[in-house]
Amino acid sequence: MTKVLPQPLPAKSRPNPSRLRAGALLSLLRRFPSLAVGAAILLVMIFTALFPQLFVDANPVVMNIRDRLQPPGPGYLFGTDQYGRDILARVLYGGRYSLIMGSVPILLAGGVGIVLGLISGYYGGIADLLIMRVMDVWVAFPIILLALAIVTVLGPGLVNIMIAIGIAWVPYYTRMVRGVVLSMREQAFVEAARVVGLGDGRILLRHILPNIFAPLIVMSSMGIAGAILTGAALSFIGLGPQAPTPEWGVILADGRQFIRLAWWIGFFPGAAIALTVLGANLLGDGLRDWLDPRMKV
Repeated sequence: MTKVLPQPLPAKSRPNPSRLRAGALLSLLRRFPSLAVGAAILLVMIFTALFPQLFVDANPVVMNIRDRLQPPGPGYLFGTDQYGRDILARVLYGGRYSLIMGSVPILLAGGVGIVLGLISGYYGGIADLLIMRVMDVWVAFPIILLALAIVTVLGPGLVNIMIAIGIAWVPYYTRMVRGVVLSMREQAFVEAARVVGLGDGRILLRHILPNIFAPLIVMSSMGIAGAILTGAALSFIGLGPQAPTPEWGVILADGRQFIRLAWWIGFFPGAAIALTVLGANLLGDGLRDWLDPRMKV
């Protein structure tokens, strides 16, 4: 009896992996529109901050007194400030500083919070008591007030403001990670890992830590929005990057005395802050819905 070998599919009928991935991505974005909108907004803001020279030729710090306080128009799309500097250039280049102030502190707070939360939630006892009592006192202060106090001690500047915001966000990550660890340390797969002789370090890194990533990503995306607002507020009162640095909070501070005469100086950096914060919050909402097991039913 002769065997009939299966014939290969014609090239046209074979599934295209790239098309399958693209279709899955489009299906995901249609199911979670806030994820799509938030990601699109943030991608646009990041791209314009990384490559501002593609959109404007002006130097953001060079003054041109002859063109001071020019309203938005063909020559200057966003107008000019009291020193004749192009507001569009300052807003685009300023996105670099504001996005850095939003992301680096969250990375700092997340790293410290993960370590403290793992120790507190997994070991419990005296370590948990000490860490959580410190976090309770820490979280009693509003983020903006605590960051203001820290940056006042450290002094103004971009690095100091990022350190201050990062320190202010540590207790929120610590408490979140601790809560996840407490709910997982008694799970069957953790008990099985103990039975086979795995040490605490391997259990934490290989079995518990991967399950923290989903809530950590959601919290971080929303935390970026809060960090950007906090950084802009501290820059507005003179504790962040100093003039003539084109940072959104600094530009807002420059425009407050011209709010009636030249509204555009403060409007466009304020709109950039609002748009970026909106994108980060929408992204966080979409990620939360996507990663929620109940949404997969």
